[in-house]
Amino acid sequence: MAEQHQQRTREHPRYRYVGPAEIRARERDAPPGVALRQLSDLQRWLAARAPGPGRAGSAVVTVTFVVTPDGVLRIADRRSEHVACAGGGEVLAAGELEISARAPLEITGASNQSTGYCPEPRCWHALAPALDRLGIPHPGGFTFACEFRRCPACGERNLVKDGWLECALCGADLPKRWNFASATSPPAPTSAP
Repeated sequence: MAEQHQQRTREHPRYRYVGPAEIRARERDAPPGVALRQLSDLQRWLAARAPGPGRAGSAVVTVTFVVTPDGVLRIADRRSEHVACAGGGEVLAAGELEISARAPLEITGASNQSTGYCPEPRCWHALAPALDRLGIPHPGGFTFACEFRRCPACGERNLVKDGWLECALCGADLPKRWNFASATSPPAPTSAP
């Protein structure tokens, strides 16, 4: 079983951090997200959160998540940067999870919304096995799937909305396909703004 898991994680693309260098530097000393290896890890993490909107005591808690290259799901408070949650490293998936915090625990929403890693929607295939290992019910796919593109003219990261392939910063046309270099391939050249 462990061998099958290692084979599957090798098949997933790895995403390197593509966000602002100043965020990476600021988060360098932040602790990584909590590793969830079993459901009790999530239960303990939820119990330790202070009550408040989107926190323990609320019906739904939204968290930042990453799946590390070894297939481990890590979570942190929603206001955490994905690069900090990942300990600065590469990821197989990144985004946000909405957890129904009342028994029984359940993932009610999931997205790949991470402008630090800009992962493709297909990163769900790395998240699903991590959730399955916890034994927590989930929606079976992203409830909000983001499409990201890097502008070839100015280098800005863009969240594509409604299929609109135009850079929000400079107005240049965006490519039809995802164009951030995977951590396992050389970085894509970008021109200076």
